[in-house]
Amino acid sequence: MTEIKEKKKQIRDEVKAGRLKITGDEKSALDGAILRRFLSLASYRYSQTLLLYAPLSGEIDVMPLAKAAWESGRRVAFPRCRPEDNAMTFYFVSSPDELSPAHFGIREPSPDAEPYDPESPDLTVCVIPALAFDRDGFRVGYGGGFYDRFLNDFRGAKVGLVYERFLIPRAPRGRFDTAADAIVTEKGVITPCRTGK
Repeated sequence: MTEIKEKKKQIRDEVKAGRLKITGDEKSALDGAILRRFLSLASYRYSQTLLLYAPLSGEIDVMPLAKAAWESGRRVAFPRCRPEDNAMTFYFVSSPDELSPAHFGIREPSPDAEPYDPESPDLTVCVIPALAFDRDGFRVGYGGGFYDRFLNDFRGAKVGLVYERFLIPRAPRGRFDTAADAIVTEKGVITPCRTGK
């Protein structure tokens, strides 16, 4: 393992253990505070399309964001993963019922759904899942590289959601890691300073 991979694995293990200590009631309160702050972001208020993830156990539950987006007339897309090349494509859905368990147990849209066009002129916000973020916007994900590959060419707003306790001093950074434009915690919104890797 490289040094970066070893450091990321250590952080993943620590955060996963930390998530287990969060009670159901505490998680609901934290998630609600984070989602309210997200909905107040200018990037969301002016957006037309929202790219979300289907949450796994322990992750911030973003499904209320999908509901709010649909109710406000926005379009919402979720990713389908391609393990053969660690890439993913987003597809539009109009209900959580259109998501089914697929790779890694993650709920995904049907491949027959309408794909999101990365060249679309619509103002788009991509909500990025992670185990941890640092204040420069860099993240520690699950290690598959799916979001890093997608975000390298994504031109919309990139927003990370994380519990404040999982903000870390500095995330290990590889050459393909892409930083978020904003990070939302239950305590506030962080706009990273771009100081380079």
